[in-house]
Amino acid sequence: MYALVTGGSRGIGRAVAVRLAKMGYNVLINYMSNDAEAQKTLEMIREAGTDGELLKFDVSSAEEAKAALENWQAAHPDDYIEVLVNNAGIRKDNLLVFMEPAEFQRVLTTNLFSFYNVTHPLIESMIRHKYGRIINMASLSGLKGLPGQCNYSAAKGGLIAATKALAQEVARKNITVNAVAPGFVRTDMVEGLDEAELKAQIPMKRFGEAEEVANLVGFLASKEAGYITGEVISINGGLYT
Repeated sequence: MYALVTGGSRGIGRAVAVRLAKMGYNVLINYMSNDAEAQKTLEMIREAGTDGELLKFDVSSAEEAKAALENWQAAHPDDYIEVLVNNAGIRKDNLLVFMEPAEFQRVLTTNLFSFYNVTHPLIESMIRHKYGRIINMASLSGLKGLPGQCNYSAAKGGLIAATKALAQEVARKNITVNAVAPGFVRTDMVEGLDEAELKAQIPMKRFGEAEEVANLVGFLASKEAGYITGEVISINGGLYT
């Protein structure tokens, strides 16, 4: 059994990769630049009892994603990727009045266009095998909108809409498509934010942990979640319901 986690070298992606490994999956770790952190994730997967592979490509490039996934499939003709976690993402926060075109475009390309770039090469195989699990990493920002994140909110809001649309297209093929919308989770992605101020707004008075998000992703990736599709599940400590 194979699962692919994009942006799997650190943070939530790493926690998800380890969780899926504990479920028995061989995990493909996509990453773009940090070889050392990706290797560390691979070691953690092996410690969890399965194996994995490193797939280094830029998810914002349709050409790179297609080539990498086609090459993997050619090397594994009898296998297919049955679980896909679209997790890769970046932030480039700024007030819209000061936001440069490149800041808007790069966030949309990496966080939203990557959904198509990675899912499109894999969905046909899931349909042919009549089984698949796709989990998209959305965000509180995509549900509520956050100031300074017009680009990020637009990308994650679009990802939520795409999740709902694709879920209806492939449901009869026993493929579920869901989104997870974390609030503030202790990873590199929240660096630079005022943690004390934000904690005061969260009913649970703390940031979430990457492993908590990974546990939710693991459930959605399981056979037990087979009747859940097209959903966006928040995990934010009660910050937004």
